[in-house]
Amino acid sequence: MKASRQRQAIGRWGEEVAARYLTVQGYTILSRNYRTPAGELDIVARDGDAIVFVEVKTRRTSSFGPPQAAVTPAKAAHIITAAQHYLQDTAQIDGDWRIDVVAVFGSPKSSPEITLIRSAVEAN
Repeated sequence: MKASRQRQAIGRWGEEVAARYLTVQGYTILSRNYRTPAGELDIVARDGDAIVFVEVKTRRTSSFGPPQAAVTPAKAAHIITAAQHYLQDTAQIDGDWRIDVVAVFGSPKSSPEITLIRSAVEAN
């Protein structure tokens, strides 16, 4: 399998793991892989009264640090802009919202380590 296809497969697996984990945590999944002009939102969910935009980062090894380290300031800015597009598209611009990160460490052949970071990205 080519490296890019393998990364995509690991990413899809990580998103599936994250969606199941969030459901167990009480989140309601509203959308997955929602596309906006600013980019894709991995998971859009509801947690209580808040809309939550969840960025999922998956890593198989710690060679490049923990998965959540991949949410750089530039990536955070793209997520914020994409979230604002979603809120406008769905007429929910005035509601409460936040951005969480789910870090998945492992592979389909192992039990993943999952870390949920609530309000990981601040929208100024």
